[in-house]
This record gives sequence, structure tokens and C-alpha cells, in this order.
Amino acid sequence: MEQLNTLIQTEAELEILVRRAKQTDAVALDTEFVWERTYYPQLGLIQIALSDENCYLIDPIAIKNLKALGQLLSDRGVVKILHDAPQDLAILQRATGATPQNIFDTRLAAGFSNLPATLSLGNLVKELLDIDLAKEETRTNWLQRPLTEEQVSYALDDVRYLRAVRVLLLSRIIGPKIKSWLQEDLNLLNNPATYSGTPADERYLRIRNNGTLDRSGLAILMNLTTWRDGMARKLDRPRGHIVKDTVLLELARKKPISLPELKNGLEISENAVNKYGDNIIEVIETTLKQPEDSFPALQRPARLSATDRESLEKLNKLITLKADLLGIAPGLVGNTSELKMLVKMLHSKKTHEVKQLRQTEGWRKCFLEDFFRQSRI
Repeated sequence: MEQLNTLIQTEAELEILVRRAKQTDAVALDTEFVWERTYYPQLGLIQIALSDENCYLIDPIAIKNLKALGQLLSDRGVVKILHDAPQDLAILQRATGATPQNIFDTRLAAGFSNLPATLSLGNLVKELLDIDLAKEETRTNWLQRPLTEEQVSYALDDVRYLRAVRVLLLSRIIGPKIKSWLQEDLNLLNNPATYSGTPADERYLRIRNNGTLDRSGLAILMNLTTWRDGMARKLDRPRGHIVKDTVLLELARKKPISLPELKNGLEISENAVNKYGDNIIEVIETTLKQPEDSFPALQRPARLSATDRESLEKLNKLITLKADLLGIAPGLVGNTSELKMLVKMLHSKKTHEVKQLRQTEGWRKCFLEDFFRQSRI
């Protein structure tokens, strides 16, 4: 068998590595990147382990064509093991053009294995294998070449133990039903929509304090956020380097329609005004000319009634008790905002909205069947 260097730097070496990887049942993967001054993360390294001993580093700076790796990622016959997979999957999909399939996320699996679903890789490896992973290289420059010995060692260890971790996690799960629940959530990772982030036309909803705006202000915020995203993508800059979230919110609240208004009393930099002032004014003016019925609905946090709060308390107790019995992390059933929305909608009888929540389908519906029976849904 042809010997491979630890650092894979040619397409020929990558093709050999991929052929060997396809002969295994599972491979471990990770990425290292720099994300400081660009719209997308800059990929610096891809780690892959075929076994505990056979660990390699793929150099995406030296290898411009990663098509062979993409063929491995899309191969449903090989399990791809990652820890906290979504961001790595997005990066790998962008780098290879392939959609990864058959994913095993060890962070997610920990939550079905009587462990928290929020453990870092280091803490998970320590918990299961009693091995301490180095932390010193987490903020290093992965784009530099040559890589230091410390970088190489750190990067290899990030995948070296993932296969063993997967085996141990699966052995801890209580019964086939819980394994099927885990697989249900893992299957979602086959769909890029799961990890591709918030759609551009919905990012305005992630800006803090958007609920303080009126409908026209919310429409302005939505359109400014979409404009900023397009500009950031075009210039390959972080969104916040174009205009900060706090400034977008202020613009949506004050609605300036001229450059003098834009410069007066707003916390927007002179540089941003000079570069983007005309664009900003155009977005605001265009939005204000739209019919009011086209504006998005107001975003107000749901206020819980006394009955809602009582139901929420019962729901949380049920989740805690049942999750403890089944050995799964309670947070996997739903986050606080989802559970608040669930009880609010149940009591308002908006069953069509309730059925849009993930708690009303799949394993979560099964988990909450007693609660739904009491609520008659």
C-alpha cells in the first residue's frame, strides 16, 4: 500500500486518501478556519481520521480542487463523524460543492447518551476517554504555511478520538427507541437547510430589540438587512463591517430620507455614510413607498397569562422527569422560547400555528404525548 504523508497537498494524494476512506465504515472530520475579515470563513485545514492511527490533514490552500473529497462527503455508505457539525458541514459544502450525507454529530449524540448536549469536544473526550486535549491552538492562524508542530498535533487530535467517542456514545443510549430519536435528528443534517443559517430575508428578526419598531420600521430593518447582506457578500466582508446591527436598528427607528438627516444625530460612521449613504437612503425611501399591508407583522414577545405560566411549569417538569428517565438532555426537546410559544398557542387555540412547531412532529411529539393529550391536541 502506497505510503501517504500526514499532510495531503496534491490532488493525487487526496484521491488515494479518499479511496482508502471509502473502504471504511466511518471517518472522522473537522475543519480549521479563520473568520475575521471575510463574509465566509477562510478554510485553512481539513482533518480526517480513518482510524485512531491513520489521521491526515488535507491542505485546501495547496489543493484547489477538492472534488475527490466531495465524493466522499456525499457517499451515503460511509458515516462522517463530526463534533458540533453544522458549521463544519457548511464550510465543507462550500469548499467541495458536495452535500455531506450520513452524518454523526458527537455533540448532538451526547445529548441522547445521558450527557449534556452542549459539551465541547475537549470535555466530551475527557468524560469518555479520560484524555486531555490541548487548547493552546484554538486562536492560531490556520492560513499560515508552514504549519507549526503544535498546530499539526492539535489538528490531528481533533479527529483522532472521534471514532472511539461515537462507539462509546452509542453504547450509552438507553434502548433502540432513543437511538431512533437520535437518528431522526441526525438525518436532518443531510439537508443543507439545517446548517446554512438564517435566510437573508429573515436575518432582521435576529437583530436585538427589533420588537421595539413599528411596522414601517420593521420593513425598513428587513430591507436594510437584506441590502447589507448583499453588499457584504459582494465585497467579501463581515456584515458588521458594512453597517453594525445597532446602526441598522437606529436607521429603522428614525427613518432618515436625506444625507443631512443621515449624518445628524445617528451613530453611523462618516466612512459608512460616504460609502453607503445613498444606498441606505434609497432603501428607506423605497420601503416607505410600499403599501402598508406589505410590511411584516410586529414582533412582540409573547406574554404568558397565569394559565400559560402554570402550563409551562408543568411542561418543564414533565420534560425534566421524562428526560432524566430516558437519559436525554432536556434541552433537546425544545428551547425556552419554543416551549413558551407552544403553551401560548395551545391556550389560544391556534392549532394551525402549533403544528408548525417541531414539538408537534417526530420523536418530540412522541415524547410530549402525555402533555398533548391533556391539552387535547
